Amino acid sequence: MPLLNQKGAMRTLSYGQSRDQVGDLYLPDVSSPPVICLIHGGFWRVMYGRSYIAPVASELVRRGFAVWSLEYRRVGAAGGGWPGTLEDVSAGIDHLATLTAEGIDLDLARIATVGHSAGGQLALWCARRDAFCADGTAQRVRISAAVGLAPVADLVRAYELGCGNGAVAKFLGGSPDEYRERYRMSSPKEMVPLGVPQLIVHGTADEDVPVEISRRYAEAAAAAGDDISLVELPDGSHMDVVEVQGEALEILCGWLGRSPVMG
Repeated sequence: MPLLNQKGAMRTLSYGQSRDQVGDLYLPDVSSPPVICLIHGGFWRVMYGRSYIAPVASELVRRGFAVWSLEYRRVGAAGGGWPGTLEDVSAGIDHLATLTAEGIDLDLARIATVGHSAGGQLALWCARRDAFCADGTAQRVRISAAVGLAPVADLVRAYELGCGNGAVAKFLGGSPDEYRERYRMSSPKEMVPLGVPQLIVHGTADEDVPVEISRRYAEAAAAAGDDISLVELPDGSHMDVVEVQGEALEILCGWLGRSPVMG
């Protein structure tokens, strides 16, 4: 275990039996750091993985956060889509409790989920994943804050717009009319209030996930009583929000630093 707890190290660890049920744990050179559960996008499809978001993880670690960058089963792989993708992300987050029990120095009272695109849907969903666990399974880890970077935060609207060439229907198995309950239990807009502070960052020129989705979500979350901030990047694209040298990362880190639950 000493090697695993080495500051500045990155280790890939399993939280399940599938080769996709793994996460990269990055540890900063500080004691009891707050934790960022980083969740990549790619419209829940198996051809997209966490490698593209690794530079973001490294930058967050440099700024003093521990990062748990999750992989999960995705559409196109056995067990991916509904409900496996959601089950994996939930299990991956709960695995943080196992890591601390094994001696990893993490502050589980300060955990934020940060997700890009489809990962943004998952990051927001995590705050209310209790609604998904109909069997009453107790969560081992609670989320303190949630961040969506160009998130697919309204699955019904994303389905209507055909985002990702029908990605939402492939993820949930069909249309909102066919699977109303699945949409209710997985679309952040359907689940508000989430009950945690939230930040949404979205580029106004995003052609993959139109900014209107975040605007609709933020309006619904605020109306439900959530503490939510929406920041729009003028002329920003879908990938601009995960540029390490870009404005979005500065907005994210500034927001986390000011947050009473994460700072």
